[in-house]
Amino acid sequence: MGLPTPPSHVWTIEANAFAENLEQRTGGEHTVAVFPAGQLGNDAQMLQQLQTGALDMVFMPIAEITNRVPEFGALYAPYLARDVEEAARLLASPEARALLDQLPARIGVVGVGYALGGMRQIVSRNAVESVEDISGLKLRVTPLEPIRDFYLLLEAAPIPLPIGSVYDALANGQIDAIDMDLENTWKQKYFELGETVILSKHMMFPMVGLVSGVKWRSLDAETRTVISDLMNEHFERIVATYIEAEAEYERELRNAGIDVRDVGPEFFGSALDEWEAKWRQRAPVLDDLRRLAAGSISSEN
Repeated sequence: MGLPTPPSHVWTIEANAFAENLEQRTGGEHTVAVFPAGQLGNDAQMLQQLQTGALDMVFMPIAEITNRVPEFGALYAPYLARDVEEAARLLASPEARALLDQLPARIGVVGVGYALGGMRQIVSRNAVESVEDISGLKLRVTPLEPIRDFYLLLEAAPIPLPIGSVYDALANGQIDAIDMDLENTWKQKYFELGETVILSKHMMFPMVGLVSGVKWRSLDAETRTVISDLMNEHFERIVATYIEAEAEYERELRNAGIDVRDVGPEFFGSALDEWEAKWRQRAPVLDDLRRLAAGSISSEN
């Protein structure tokens, strides 16, 4: 199993726990070797290895999937979910799960389920008072069209960088800001290199568990069920961890003395509607997800 995340990241922690539990549940018949921190390549390379059968499993962002199956871009819609808990409910919906059903035929992998990586925020080396201050910034993004489009509409200069290169690039001024979750902002100490954290929660960041189609076909039905059930158990644990941890990371950042600015959709102005107009055409499921989100908000109220 390959992952892009470092050993201390919750995805990696749960991947190792999954490996241990799979060995136990199959009486040692199946074991999993976990390779974190991009040891087996970047997301695109790992996906290619899955397709050929050289790699068996990954936990990875849906970014590279979206680059090949644009319908997944709907899951990056700005302000589709207000927080991690709401994002998790949307990812568990039949509409979101149905996207996974496309993967075997379209790219030769099996999508077992979703988790996530927290909500997206912005960390800037310089002060940010308004959205105009983001204009022109060299801003690190995950290499993904929906996120790139979001920042292009804000007139920033999005620069794709792997997670392992972010700290040095921010430290030496290669980039001015980063699009990042709170966990990495705190654990990787990116906040120490910035003056402002824009606490926007502007996008969720879904993760997917994938199994090589080649490997999946070689497994009997019972083993497939064990893998699927167990992997989804650990995805639920990832979600539960983020629901609790997001508030703690926020408290830690505020206590660290950095300027943490709370903003909502109005901060980004017309860019949100422009993004929506483009991606509604490319990912029609977005309309269904918006209705689900609106229904969830209404029922809570």
